[in-house]
Amino acid sequence: MEDAFLLVLQLLGATVRVATPLVLAAFAGLYCERAGVVDIGLEGKMLAGAFFAAAAASASGSPWLGLLAAIAAGVALALVHGFACITHHGNQVVSGMAINILVAGLAPTLAYAWFAQGGQTPLLPASARLPAVGLPGGEALSGVPVLGPVFRELLDGTNILIWATLLIVVATQWVLHRSRFGLRLRAVGENPAAVETAGISVTRLRYQALIVTGVLTGMAGAYLSTGHGAGFVRDMTAGKGYLALAALIFGKWRPGPTLFACLLFAFTDAVQVRLQGVPLPGVGVIPVQFIQAIPYLLTVLLLAGFVGKAIAPKASGIPYVKER
Repeated sequence: MEDAFLLVLQLLGATVRVATPLVLAAFAGLYCERAGVVDIGLEGKMLAGAFFAAAAASASGSPWLGLLAAIAAGVALALVHGFACITHHGNQVVSGMAINILVAGLAPTLAYAWFAQGGQTPLLPASARLPAVGLPGGEALSGVPVLGPVFRELLDGTNILIWATLLIVVATQWVLHRSRFGLRLRAVGENPAAVETAGISVTRLRYQALIVTGVLTGMAGAYLSTGHGAGFVRDMTAGKGYLALAALIFGKWRPGPTLFACLLFAFTDAVQVRLQGVPLPGVGVIPVQFIQAIPYLLTVLLLAGFVGKAIAPKASGIPYVKER
């Protein structure tokens, strides 16, 4: 019983760690899509953030400079997306895919040119990685049944970006439903013409939403390479940007359900890691490739069942042209 309880706690801890970049990317998409801008380029922004965070941290020895570099990269690509789609009314899906393709090739090329290590950055020392937060009271709770293992596995030694993500989730719920900015953001995603009639710039609001998207995707990438990992490797996002979009659709563009979807995808990912190489009664060892596909199969099944019921913001994906 004790071993089973510890296994559950370890799975929950792994779920939180794996879910962190998904939540950041999904909430990044939440801001821009609520403003009426579809951003397929979450994957590319995360990958750029991961590369520049690791590169800057490796060069400077500071994880905080790496985090700033990741955020700058995410914001820069978000502004490129905005320039193409908001200023010039381009196709938002095409622009997002172009960013993904660009970064997928550019990041390992720059890594090879700068570090000559086969398209990846050097392994980061502990001092160049985003720190974990040690909470007081660990020794006092270490011998306490239930509370001790819960504190040790789920709370103590948690990466600082995980705590930041928790704050971002709470702040997003408040911003979207309680603040003037959130009200205007939701309005511009539903009826931009009415917002413009009220004397509020649709272009400015959408650019502001994209800047938030760039910040959050940069943080997600920095977590992958300098928090959860210890350096950049080719394609290290492994489709997490697309999973985040799926979670956003499954969550019907609302913070709470989107968070739940991210946790669900992360839980299946944590489970599949522990199932690899484990023989199942009457079945034997399942091929690793099938087990690794579980999170993506779940994504397809969920979207096939729920995407028809999810109604996107009415102006989502539609360029706004101001009437003269």
